[in-house]
Amino acid sequence: MPCDKRLAAIGITNPGILHWNPGRAALVESALRAGEGMLAAGGALVCRTGKFTGRSPEDKFFVRDAGTDKGIDWGKVNRGMAPEKFETLRRRIVDHLQGRELFVQDCDAGADPAHRLAVRVVTEQAWHSLFTRNIFLPPAGPARGDPEWTILHAPSFTADPETDGCRSSTVIAIGFSEKLILIGGTYYAGEIKKSVFTLLNYLLPARGVMPMHCSANIGPEGSAVFFGLSGTGKTTLSADPGRELIGDDEHGWSDGGLFNFEGGCYAKVIDLDRDAEPEIHAASHCFGTVLENVAIDPDSRLLDLSDREVTENTRSCYPLEFIPNASGTGLGPAPRNIVMLTADAFGVLPPISRLTTAQAMYHFLSGYTAKVAGTEVGLGREPQATFSTCFGAPFMARPPTVYAELLGRRIAERKVGCWLVNTGWNGRGERMPIAHTRAMVNAALDGSLDGVETARHPVFGLHWPVACPDVPPEALDPRTSWSDRDAYDARAAALARDFEANFERFEEDASEEVMAAAVRTAA
Repeated sequence: MPCDKRLAAIGITNPGILHWNPGRAALVESALRAGEGMLAAGGALVCRTGKFTGRSPEDKFFVRDAGTDKGIDWGKVNRGMAPEKFETLRRRIVDHLQGRELFVQDCDAGADPAHRLAVRVVTEQAWHSLFTRNIFLPPAGPARGDPEWTILHAPSFTADPETDGCRSSTVIAIGFSEKLILIGGTYYAGEIKKSVFTLLNYLLPARGVMPMHCSANIGPEGSAVFFGLSGTGKTTLSADPGRELIGDDEHGWSDGGLFNFEGGCYAKVIDLDRDAEPEIHAASHCFGTVLENVAIDPDSRLLDLSDREVTENTRSCYPLEFIPNASGTGLGPAPRNIVMLTADAFGVLPPISRLTTAQAMYHFLSGYTAKVAGTEVGLGREPQATFSTCFGAPFMARPPTVYAELLGRRIAERKVGCWLVNTGWNGRGERMPIAHTRAMVNAALDGSLDGVETARHPVFGLHWPVACPDVPPEALDPRTSWSDRDAYDARAAALARDFEANFERFEEDASEEVMAAAVRTAA
C-alpha cells in the first residue's frame, strides 16, 4: 500500500497492523482494546507512563556532524552523538518496530504558514498517537507531500549505551541531516512534544524568529507572553476567560507577530481546582483528552486530581478547541507585555515587579525558578532552586546569547512592557494564591499599575507596586510574610549570591546595560 511505501523510506518495510492518521475516537477505542488506559467519567483516557513520569534530559543527544558542529551549544544540556552511532540506533529501532502494530500521525508544528514544519510521528501505542494528534496542529492541507521530519517513537525499545552511543537504556536523539528524531525506552509522552520544540529552537533563529518557552494570549490592550518553566503558571495564567488564548507553552515571535507552535495544551493538573481554573478542569474531563498518571477509581471512574502516589507531574493533554476562548488561528500581534514567571522556593522575591529592558534581559538569561517535583527524573518531593537560561535551557540548542539578542531587539523595537511575577511561596511556606496572581497580572496588562508608587528591593533592585486592585497591600511586600525579618534579609542575600554566581558565565558577552542591572551582593 502507499502508506507502507512511505514507511519503507525510513526503513520500516514489514509493519504489522498499520493505523494511518486515525481520529480521536478510533485511537481511544484502540487504546482501550489494548489495555493501554482506562476511560474516566466524562470521557478522558487515563494512562500510565511507567517508571518515567517526567522528562529525562540527560538522555537527549544531537548528531554531531559538519552541519551542527558550530551551531549547537555543546555541553551538559546538549550532548553530541556520533553519526555512526545514530545510524546504528536508527537501524536497531527500525528492527524493533518491524512486525508491530503501529500508529502514524502526520501533523504540523507552527501556526504561521511561513514557518510551518511538517512532522510524521510513528509510535507503538494508540494513546501516544492520540497525544500527538492533540498536541500538534493538523496538516496544512491534504495535497502536501511527505512530512519533512519523522519521529520514530519506540517506548518499549531498550537502548544500549555501548552499542548506541547513549547514556542509559533511554535515548532521545535528533539528527538534523537525517531529519529524524529517535525516542526509545520511555513512555513519557512529553518527550515527543519537547523534541519538536527543541528542533524548532535550533531552526528558527537562523530565520530571525525568536522561539519562546511561553504561553500567550490576547486582551483588549493587545497580546502578552508568559515565560516560565513547568509548574510556574504558564498554562494557568494564559487560560483567562477574559482573554483569547493563543497557546499555553511554545511560541515563535516573527516580524509578523506571535504564532503558536502547537495545536493543543499539556497542562499540569496536580491539585487542579474547578473554581480557580475552570477551563482547564473542564477540558481535562472531555472525551479525547489524555491524562497521564492521574489517579482514577477503578469502579466509579472518578478522578482524584490531588493524588500524588504516582507523581506530582500529573498531566492533561487536550486540543486547544476544548478551551472556549482559544484562538482559531494560533496567531496574534507582537506582544505589548512580557511576563517572566518564577516560582521562588524561598519566599524572597516580590509577587510582581516592573522590569526595565536591561533587567528583563538579565532575568531572561538567569531564568531563576524552582524545579517542581516530578517534571524531571531524579527530583525529590521538595522544590529545588535552579537557573534555567531563557526559561527553558533543556530545549535551547543554540548558545543562550542568540536567543537573548533576538528577544532584546524585539523588546526595544516594540517598547514592550516587562514584568517579573513570582508564583512561588511566601515566608510562611504558602503558595501564592492564584486569585492574587491573576489580579496582579491583569492590572499589569490593562495599565492599572501604570503610575502606581513602587518600592525598591534593597538587594535585587526590583521595583514592585505598593498597591494593586484586589490584592492586599501586605501581600505585595515579600518581607512582611516573614516573622523574623533578619532571617528574610539573610535568605535574600543568600539567593542574591546564587544569582551572582550563576551569571558569571554571561559577564563577558552581556552588554554594559545588562551588567548594570545585574544582582550584586555587597563586598
